[in-house]
Amino acid sequence: MAQASTGSKTGEGGGWISEDWLALILGLIIFGLGLGSFQGNDYLGWGAKTGVWINPTKAVTAISTKYQTVAGEITKIDGQKITVKKKDGKEATVTEEGDVSELQVGQQYKKRGMPPLLSLILTYLFALGIMSLGAIGLGANLRKFVIGFTWAFWIAYLCWFAGHFAFIAATKEQTAKFGIPWAMSMTGEFGFIIALIVGLVIGNFFPKLSERMKEAARPELYIKTGIVIMGAGLGIKAAQSFGLASNIMFRGFCAIVEAYLIYWAVVYYVSRKYFKFSREWAAPLASGISICGVSAAIATGGAIRARPIVPIMVSSLVVIFVAVEMVLLPFLAKFYLWSEPLVAGAWMGLAVKSDGGAIASGAITDALIRAQALDAEGIHYAEGWITMTATTVKMFIDIFIGVWAFLLAYIWCAKIDVRPGQKVNAAEIWHRFPKFVIGYVLTFVVMVVICWPSAKIMGPAEKDLAELKVTITSLEKKVAATTDLTAQAALQTELNAAKAKEKEVNARIKEPKKLLSSAKSVSGQGDVFRGIFFLLCFFTIGLVSNFKKLMEEGIGKLAAVYCVCLFGFIIWVGLFISWLFFHGVKPPIIS
Repeated sequence: MAQASTGSKTGEGGGWISEDWLALILGLIIFGLGLGSFQGNDYLGWGAKTGVWINPTKAVTAISTKYQTVAGEITKIDGQKITVKKKDGKEATVTEEGDVSELQVGQQYKKRGMPPLLSLILTYLFALGIMSLGAIGLGANLRKFVIGFTWAFWIAYLCWFAGHFAFIAATKEQTAKFGIPWAMSMTGEFGFIIALIVGLVIGNFFPKLSERMKEAARPELYIKTGIVIMGAGLGIKAAQSFGLASNIMFRGFCAIVEAYLIYWAVVYYVSRKYFKFSREWAAPLASGISICGVSAAIATGGAIRARPIVPIMVSSLVVIFVAVEMVLLPFLAKFYLWSEPLVAGAWMGLAVKSDGGAIASGAITDALIRAQALDAEGIHYAEGWITMTATTVKMFIDIFIGVWAFLLAYIWCAKIDVRPGQKVNAAEIWHRFPKFVIGYVLTFVVMVVICWPSAKIMGPAEKDLAELKVTITSLEKKVAATTDLTAQAALQTELNAAKAKEKEVNARIKEPKKLLSSAKSVSGQGDVFRGIFFLLCFFTIGLVSNFKKLMEEGIGKLAAVYCVCLFGFIIWVGLFISWLFFHGVKPPIIS
């Protein structure tokens, strides 16, 4: 069975760098290139973003508007910046390099962008180039790696593309947009599941093809690099969440602390006591089931020096069970938690064991519960708060990965994997600590520091704008309905004052809004490659998972532990804790 190296030892395979340090460096390179967006330089803006599609020719676009085809009606001209309202009603701002003197508001505008196929090819070439540098550092056979990576990339991407087919990926609120009567509502992340399945099929039934990809089958390297990049996006969310919903942040933090003081210990105990797993298996399994799926399993495996097969097998189970949870939990929440929407959002964050799966489940739950509340009692909850609650809880869980990896590195070094008479020292703890977590924390902190001042301004301002919008809409209706000239004049004065206040608030947030927009561009460009590396991780997990070997290692027992713990108590403890901290907390109601 092909196995990815742990990278715990420098020089393994003839290389000069460990996999952990390599993942940190590669992730920071991609993050650093993305930072160019703050200066208006989209160095990675050509990266291919795949959206939900019914027409395959419209599935892929470049991540940055600088490289996208943009067409629609001009709504604003600010120097060389042209704001266009597209057919879908959304606005996009592009920088026009040519003469804009003849352009006017109300005119139709079109800027041709990079062809989707070229964007995809450039994405492949960049990923190949940066990972080939990594392969050299690890001492891999470069020729075999390039061939294997090329096969793996394109097969995995086809799985990702298929997973975004509208009948598979579209949520219920998107079906009308695509003109389809139904959809599985799995979101595009179902592409991960397809990639895992295809990888399993190739790994078990097509040995010659699997052998061609053996040198590039390095799931841990891919996921570790992706985790470093992921920190940037979470940093932005953290900054914005602190500004917009400190109450939810506080409750979410308390919820995950309480949940994981229970979760991890119980799963570890069940694994050891009743299923007789060794510590090497029980720790990554407990982290994978209880903390944050694949990321936590990989980080824990690195901290305790587990064999590569351990986090790989746990990760395989995480992906499978996440798919099951994404199908079941949002619909359970719709029927039983629609009157407690933020309880439902927190439950998704605590129960679904992957970042994308939890956030996607939160988004599905958001749509389902808002529709249910409107149908049942005519309550129109503001969009996005359920999703934000799920994201906030999940964000704290992700931060917890680094803390837990450090604690486990210390415990294993001090109490478990230590020879008689050996004393714990800082050097040994440092040697065991998974270095890629440093990159994850670094990208997170950098983006929090950059975004926090703007987020503090944007939070209250957006609340003011939402209230002003409601006030202006109400006053406009009253002005139109009033025939009394005196009353109409008074209402008009009040309306003008509200519009002036709205204009003043918009002027105040112009620069903070611009900075946060640039920050999201940084995150978005990095996320193109984070998604690619996560995809390659899932595909190569399948590729190296030989069923015969897995059965010998005991995957049936692993699945039993996962099933017993997840459906036996984790989901229900998560629901109870969500209720405890979010009961009675409601999203804003739109009048």
